[in-house]
Amino acid sequence: MKTPLRHVWIMSPSRVPCPPMADPLLCWRNASLGALVSATLLASNAALAQADDAIALEPVSITAQNLYENVGYTRRSTGAGTRLELSPKDIPQAVSIVTEQRIRDHNLRTVEEVLSNTTGISARRLDSNRVTFFSRGFMIDSYQYDGIPTLNTDDRWYFGEGALNTAIYDRVEVVRGANGLLTGAGNPGASVNFVRKHADSRELTGSVSGSLGSWDQRGTLVDVTMPLTQSGDVRARFIGGYDEGDGFLDRYGQRKKFGYGVVDANVTDNTTLSIGYDYQDTHASAPTWGGLPLWYGDGTRTDYSRSFSVAPEWSYYDFESEKIFAEIDHRLADDWRIRVVGTHEETALDGKLAYPYGFPDRETGQGVYYYTGWNRGERAVDSVDAYASGPFALFGRRHELVVGGSYSEQSNDYENAFTAGFDAGDFNRWDGSTPDQEWPGFAPSESASVRQKAFYGAARFSPAGPLTLIVGARYTDWSGRNWSTAGGTDSQGQNELTPYGGLIYDIDDTWSVFASYTEIFQPQNYRDADGRFLDPIVGKNYETGLKAAWFDGLLNASLSVFRIEQDNVAQADPLAPGATETTYHAAKGVVSKGIDFEVSGALTDNLDLAFGATHYTATDAEGPHNTDRPRTQVNLFSSYRIPQWQKLTVGGGLNWQSHTFVNDIAGPNGPRRFEQGSYTLAHLFGRYRFTQQLALQININNLFDEKYYSHFDGYGVYGEPLNATAALTYSF
Repeated sequence: MKTPLRHVWIMSPSRVPCPPMADPLLCWRNASLGALVSATLLASNAALAQADDAIALEPVSITAQNLYENVGYTRRSTGAGTRLELSPKDIPQAVSIVTEQRIRDHNLRTVEEVLSNTTGISARRLDSNRVTFFSRGFMIDSYQYDGIPTLNTDDRWYFGEGALNTAIYDRVEVVRGANGLLTGAGNPGASVNFVRKHADSRELTGSVSGSLGSWDQRGTLVDVTMPLTQSGDVRARFIGGYDEGDGFLDRYGQRKKFGYGVVDANVTDNTTLSIGYDYQDTHASAPTWGGLPLWYGDGTRTDYSRSFSVAPEWSYYDFESEKIFAEIDHRLADDWRIRVVGTHEETALDGKLAYPYGFPDRETGQGVYYYTGWNRGERAVDSVDAYASGPFALFGRRHELVVGGSYSEQSNDYENAFTAGFDAGDFNRWDGSTPDQEWPGFAPSESASVRQKAFYGAARFSPAGPLTLIVGARYTDWSGRNWSTAGGTDSQGQNELTPYGGLIYDIDDTWSVFASYTEIFQPQNYRDADGRFLDPIVGKNYETGLKAAWFDGLLNASLSVFRIEQDNVAQADPLAPGATETTYHAAKGVVSKGIDFEVSGALTDNLDLAFGATHYTATDAEGPHNTDRPRTQVNLFSSYRIPQWQKLTVGGGLNWQSHTFVNDIAGPNGPRRFEQGSYTLAHLFGRYRFTQQLALQININNLFDEKYYSHFDGYGVYGEPLNATAALTYSF
């Protein structure tokens, strides 16, 4: 009688996470052990099958995790930059990946916190609720969700994206430099991809947490994954939370609620279907519009308390965002893959605000006035991206190819109401207690629509042993229409072919060198002082460097040297006293060049590290470019699990940036220069695991209570002072 073989079931490695709060290195070790056990059993089965006198055995089912892609603070492979699934070492550009473990350890609860702690990125907080991001001297306006490029508009972060909760993201991928192959029209600073979590478990798993923090911050978070069928082929995941509390500004308060649901179904052995919904809602009471005066009327610098708020008590700012998305992933023969992703997004803002201007008298506080506006806006985005990728043979060697297309359409509509404003009186004693305005009816102020169609392709050739060549191109058909009360109706359209090329040479199994080139094309929504759109940005991006990977991808490092050349880059005009709308002029001959370095991953079994440093210079025909952005930055964060006391993990880090300045800011006696020295922000964290399920984590930010401006250009906005958060999490 023939012996029945044991049945070994190994779960797919692409979407099998560590259990909540589990250590990723232990997951990796267990996964490797599981794979080894599975292989051993298969070999044993083969031997038993050949034995005529073998004893019949009952079927045995073993479930083992395979190698987990997110490993601590790094990742073994990513499609960032090319759509080809490559290791970071094989991508000819600088790439940073902020993993879920890093987000959890550092308590990076918002998009702003994630990007502010990513190598080479700086945040410009315009006021209490609006923030923009910069890399290599340029504002980032290329954002993707699950690889779908959204359209590039300068108002994107006015809709509150910086405050979105990161609990729904598996990781955030950042490609520094131009990424025209995947984003088409886009700025060369960086491209950011937010990768959502999925229903990865075939069993009921999840976690519940509650947190308390400075300024009476309170929050709850629930994350549950469950099978919807007995086999687990259909699974669902729900992530939801609620946060509320005050801020370091007087009178300021914020309430956030969010919910995320996704269903993943293995329709066939080769086809996976995912459908999801993402809802986030934020209400801010007494938010600021603008910030603090930088000078008194006599020309001396002000030095307000960080808690001093310019907002009246009746002001508010509300954001609401809904995203629906679907994905089909089908595996073909010979390792080919077809993936189609689509999304529909609707976002709304509603803000009743007051903007201060003027220079207060040092003694009497007189001289500050308020401009008031009630602004409402709606944005709708529809995007779809489809591509096929896989290997092919040519001249006796194996190569890879990806071809695809995308379509995006976005519309923005705004209406507002304005009043004559009011006199602040004694601004030195301002407490926000001024009567609400008598608002007129709303009137349309601006309506804009943008459409982008694109086709792209890239091939990864392996012409000789250690040498790899990546070449590709993207054809983009871009059109935009804008109407505003200031500039009337304007339309523009552009077609552009964006080439891309990269070369990687493997020195050995650890080290590789690379070089890459891509062109830059970006139509703009910025207007000049006469209300006309600026011409599209055009330019070139060069990059070369060195990469390394140790311990089978558990530790990755990169060193990049770059040069970016552009024309027609939008440069903000000085903001005159009382003005609330910024105009721009096109800067010619903008050149950004510099170097950045990053190492991330596991240095030992117990030590995880993310360290990055960048330095660049950026100039145009008029001199230094975007001088309020730091030319040098250093970011460090690490976690250490104490070997003698495995229940305790401790860590921390720092953010350092060089001095910054702005020339020609409007001052009480004419244009002035404002500068800020370098500063360091230090952070600490600790986590104690009472049981395998229950853990307490404490995070402390700005440990030494550094006082600094997050933004200064016409007015100043302070960064957060010393603050702490404690979170208790139960996992099941």
